[in-house]
Amino acid sequence: MLQKQNPMSPLRIFGLTSLAMLAFAGNSLLCRLALKHTSIDPASFTTIRLVSGAVMLFLIVKLRRRPAVGRGNWLSGFALFVYAAGFSFAYVSLTAATGALLLFGAVQVTMISHGFWAGERLRSLQLLGLLLAFGGMVGLLLPGLAAPPLLGSILMLGAGVAWGFYSLRGKGAGDPTGVTAGNFMRAAPMALVLSLVLLSQPEVRASLDAAGFGYALASGALTSGIGYAIWYTALPALKATQAATVQLSVPVITALGGIVFLGESLTLRLILASIAILGGIALVRCGSHRFLARNR
Repeated sequence: MLQKQNPMSPLRIFGLTSLAMLAFAGNSLLCRLALKHTSIDPASFTTIRLVSGAVMLFLIVKLRRRPAVGRGNWLSGFALFVYAAGFSFAYVSLTAATGALLLFGAVQVTMISHGFWAGERLRSLQLLGLLLAFGGMVGLLLPGLAAPPLLGSILMLGAGVAWGFYSLRGKGAGDPTGVTAGNFMRAAPMALVLSLVLLSQPEVRASLDAAGFGYALASGALTSGIGYAIWYTALPALKATQAATVQLSVPVITALGGIVFLGESLTLRLILASIAILGGIALVRCGSHRFLARNR
């Protein structure tokens, strides 16, 4: 087995991983900030995000001067588009923290459920974790004064399922940055078509301003394009358990960012749901990797 050359130092791994998690949380904050405080519409935000992300990833791939083993495909591009569109339209009504928690929970439950469907056996502790995560999502969405808007919640859950499907399709597809660049290039025209279709509807008003355009551009080029490239650089140096566990920080970072930058508040319902969802997923993921380590 060939050893990797020039392994990254622990400090660099930590720095890259931290930047990637901040970027992923930044996507939620930028989208919510744009849709709450500017006049940009969610379809325009999606289009600008995907187009700018495609351009940035294309430039990164070209600058690396590496042959792309995988270049993406239309089905993955469509899943990426569904995720990005659902994400944007959901944040019209959801807070940053609630949206990030629902998205993360739906992504993880989708991937865990696929593993179960494919024949992966869940131990009792993992099963408890999965039930706990499901219970947390149900508890968050139950009717009440603190419940998030139903339509926005459904859209974000759909976005999470689409991203989970996209992630599953990306496993073993080749150079992840090159594949992601190809998928962004395929998803961008889909978003443009969505914007044009909505513009043709007399009751729908598309709008755009400089601030909204800037937030969408930052979401696409920085927190999506560069963020994914940074994550895929750090990922090979992380153990599977570390990669799964560190992603639990994204909803937490988003919630803190929502408080600081958007003036959002944390409800007791959201705190309890976060503990249940993130704790349940941690049980499933950590239990799975320990099981695999013992049976190698």
